Amino acid sequence: MTQDRILALDGPLNFRDLGGYKNSQGQEVKWNRIYRADSLARLSANDAEKLTQRHITIDCDLRSSYETRMAPDKDWQGRFYVHLPIYSDKQAENKGDNKMYRFFHHIPDMRENYMGDIYQRTLLNSHSQAMFAQVFRQLLELPDEQALVFHCSAGKDRTGMTAALILMALGVDDDQIARDYLLTNNLYDFAIAKQYPSNDEITQMVNKMNVTKGEGTAILGITQTIRAGWGSFAHFFERELGFSKDDYEKLRAKYLA
Repeated sequence: MTQDRILALDGPLNFRDLGGYKNSQGQEVKWNRIYRADSLARLSANDAEKLTQRHITIDCDLRSSYETRMAPDKDWQGRFYVHLPIYSDKQAENKGDNKMYRFFHHIPDMRENYMGDIYQRTLLNSHSQAMFAQVFRQLLELPDEQALVFHCSAGKDRTGMTAALILMALGVDDDQIARDYLLTNNLYDFAIAKQYPSNDEITQMVNKMNVTKGEGTAILGITQTIRAGWGSFAHFFERELGFSKDDYEKLRAKYLA
């Protein structure tokens, strides 16, 4: 099977393989196992066949319920759909609003970084953390001969945050994580054309972010917050996402070569 960073499809234009990135131990993220994408609502029959050929069986949809109703994902053979809406509309779930929590975890101030602040607030939201944890659970349970894709609408924000967490888990450095995040800008004008407007508050926020090109400093809302607050991704993985040390080692063994 080919090792292509960007998978050429008729519908999605920001469908990418997370494989090939190296960590500080010289290990490489395995190709053809973890994919990130924009909307899968416009898959052609040819696209569906390509996803089947690549043994992509898990479809993690990070969009809101409104977005999924307006533009449901197309199906393909062998696909198992998992709806994991990343954003929460409940203010009480934002742990980052608690001053003691921020003080105890040394949470950096991102208020001057618009996108970084949104990413940090999402990272520290209990609902969002539960959704991120479900993506990792799917990865841990995924058979070795199969692959997983996670996506939102433009494949930039919710997808970018999830990709950053996965790459951090696999030991990829912050600079490479930022480069992967910024790769969306090369496909940006095509991806944002697939947005669906609404009056829903969350969707309005999503639409605003989808018309804001990514900046390298934005992803610091994820990487810098985790390093400052928990010292390492392993500690965040255990203490905030609820996994064990064995889970962490299993994840790395499954997706690093």
